[in-house]
Amino acid sequence: MSDNLGSMRRTHHCGELGADDIGKQVVLMGWVQRRRDHGGVIFVDLRDREGLTQVVFNPDVNPQVHAKAHAIRSEFVLAVRGRVDPRPEGMVNPKLKTGAIEVMASELKILNAAATPPFLIEESIEVSENVRLSHRHQDLRRPKLQRNLIARHHAAAAVRQYLNDSGFLDIETPFLTRSTPEGARDYLVPSRVNQGQFYALPQSPQIFKQLLMISGFDRYYQIVRCFRDEDLRADRQPEFTQIDLEMSFAGEEDVMAVAEGMMARMFQVVLGLSIPTPFPRLSYAEALGRYGLDKPDTRFDLHLADISDIVADSEFKVFAEVVKKGGVVKVLNAKGCIDMSRKEIDDLTAFAAVYRAKGLAWIKVRDGQWQSPIAKFFTEEKKTAMAKRADMQPGDLILFVADQPQIANEALGQLRNHLGSRLGLIDEKTYNFIWITHFPLMEYDETEKRYQALHHPFTAPLEEDYPLLETDPLSVRSRAYDLVLNGAEVGGGSIRIHSRRLQERVFQALGLAAEEYEEKFGFLLSALESGAPPHGGIAFGFDRLMAILCEEPSIRDVIAFPKTQKAACLLTGAPSSATGDQLNELAIRLRKL
Repeated sequence: MSDNLGSMRRTHHCGELGADDIGKQVVLMGWVQRRRDHGGVIFVDLRDREGLTQVVFNPDVNPQVHAKAHAIRSEFVLAVRGRVDPRPEGMVNPKLKTGAIEVMASELKILNAAATPPFLIEESIEVSENVRLSHRHQDLRRPKLQRNLIARHHAAAAVRQYLNDSGFLDIETPFLTRSTPEGARDYLVPSRVNQGQFYALPQSPQIFKQLLMISGFDRYYQIVRCFRDEDLRADRQPEFTQIDLEMSFAGEEDVMAVAEGMMARMFQVVLGLSIPTPFPRLSYAEALGRYGLDKPDTRFDLHLADISDIVADSEFKVFAEVVKKGGVVKVLNAKGCIDMSRKEIDDLTAFAAVYRAKGLAWIKVRDGQWQSPIAKFFTEEKKTAMAKRADMQPGDLILFVADQPQIANEALGQLRNHLGSRLGLIDEKTYNFIWITHFPLMEYDETEKRYQALHHPFTAPLEEDYPLLETDPLSVRSRAYDLVLNGAEVGGGSIRIHSRRLQERVFQALGLAAEEYEEKFGFLLSALESGAPPHGGIAFGFDRLMAILCEEPSIRDVIAFPKTQKAACLLTGAPSSATGDQLNELAIRLRKL
């Protein structure tokens, strides 16, 4: 059951028609959202990416076309010619963009029939994600997903136009490169020509964009696919998209200014919002001190405070012993939460335990008095000092975690976010950007018993911290900066090392032997001594940005064909096994582990 288009050519998208089109002859093409038979007159809601239009098949207008319309079912593909009419009085649908008009059909072509879809093609549906991903081509017909991908297109176009206008060049970098020892696990691609050797798919274009700066292309960008073989969750995919840019002869302020302008342009184009710039800034140490996390949600005001110095010599041995062993005691003031029950506080304790907190002490401040099992351990002097430090007021609930700094910060930082959501403190229509700066250059990996770069090994340290590279590597601060939006890291970058000697010092501080970094990065070191300009850049997680812009909890709903949390494509069945001939060509033999 299908017709050729013949002389019919689409004149309008469904969803584009309005009162100004009344009286026009139009041709619409699209999918049947629903068909209704009302006493002989048949109504069809025809859908395409722009929306819906009601098409009317009236036997008094054209009995042959009306008879043909009896065969129409959901998701049939139609071409319809007809006149745009105003809807009858009382039949206007104000919730629909085209709700004031309808198209009176004079010609119908059924371009293709359709089997019954596995789920309703509607705005919101109650069906498992696996079912949707198995039929993604049909899932993508839903208006919400179509709006998301159209928004993604407009966002990408806005980014390209902004960067083009700012003097950046769109330059492609290779997908087949070599594996490097830092970062997440690489995806490896076996080489048929060079048997026994492998390419790696890039986790980012980091080295190549630095080489482009050394080559004299002083402003580069790409909207580029990147690949990481890592455990997945709602905001991670094995292949993802970055907005990647790099600038020569630039410092932190230059890169941040470009990034802020780009964000402002994107939000204006996609949401019609004016985003104020410049964005506020916090150092890494300040972010941990105030919020517990290096990606703070600044849409609400609950803050952390460190009272370690106050309780170090207190009679409460739990706190005193933690401080003695190098730990900290931090508090979160849950303002106005004095009426929380013991059961609710126990639930908060269980929440903090997920982030390795060994316990959650508490104090309620009622009429100037402390209500808590631990209140008796503190002198009035210490109570006064703690109250001032934590801004304790009548009606507050004070929550304490005593542990190593990383655990105390993360537990209370996550608890802060949990309370912000639970207590309704967050304005979901607000977009708060903040820069986090001066991250540690490296961290110590307890599993591998060595230092690792916190961002990547090409990040420049602060000049005043150079002397600490050999004596106290964990105290070295970097010239890195992350852009955080509503508690999510949406971009990260740094000023890069442009001196071979400094790059070698960083490699050595990371525990890499000379022969190892020469073998892995010799080409970069050689390039650095060929006349490398000062340079820096930033990369944005485009999928994560779009999830926030489209108010989606998962990036899978802003990607056309995403993978599952097991890195599988349910639509195509990827990954799949290779044939024996394919494996033989690659000199690969499989064995069971």
